[in-house]
Amino acid sequence: MSANDTDFNDARAQWDERFSRPGRWFGDEPNVFLRREAARLRPAAAVLSVADGEGRNAIHLAERGARVTAFDLSPVAVEKARRWAAERGVQIDFHVSDVDTWPWTPSAFDAVAAIFVQFAGPAMRVRMFAGIWRTLKPGGLLLLQGYAPKQLEYRTGGPGRLDHLYTPQMLRELLPDAQWLLLREHEETLTEGGGHAGRSALIDAVALKPDSGAAGG
Repeated sequence: MSANDTDFNDARAQWDERFSRPGRWFGDEPNVFLRREAARLRPAAAVLSVADGEGRNAIHLAERGARVTAFDLSPVAVEKARRWAAERGVQIDFHVSDVDTWPWTPSAFDAVAAIFVQFAGPAMRVRMFAGIWRTLKPGGLLLLQGYAPKQLEYRTGGPGRLDHLYTPQMLRELLPDAQWLLLREHEETLTEGGGHAGRSALIDAVALKPDSGAAGG
């Protein structure tokens, strides 16, 4: 077994343990940013929810009429999400996968939701964002919320590692062709279960993949 295999298994075991606890680690409600920005999506949009956890965001998107595909590293989380979606009467294409084994099929989705996908260090983050951009159709949207460096002072959620946090400049460098419909750093009090609870330093971003491939501002 390689060091990478060990890291992968450790990460999956950590998330499985969290998601095995009673209730839902990030609460029962969709992320507030996603709920607001999903209004940008056209009816019946094909949406990919990355590292979707126990399904709160995928279910919200499906209840709005989107055709949702979602994946997560944790089989425990995905099984809980499947049961919850069935209870809510929505159809979602759930998968157990990590970032590096997900196919990132080119031009497959009208939108990608990436909500607190900050398990990724610098090298994985480059691969993940390249995959996200590849799988978006021209004219597609990336809806992203994450923690900014000041989150290390609050310690109310997130990885607790500076190299896993976002800055606007980092996102611009990761997606040089994006047209940024929204890119702002701000603070807000989150109440998302036990995972995100309290005053938080955040980045909200909505990136458009241009039809022309021209760089955005």
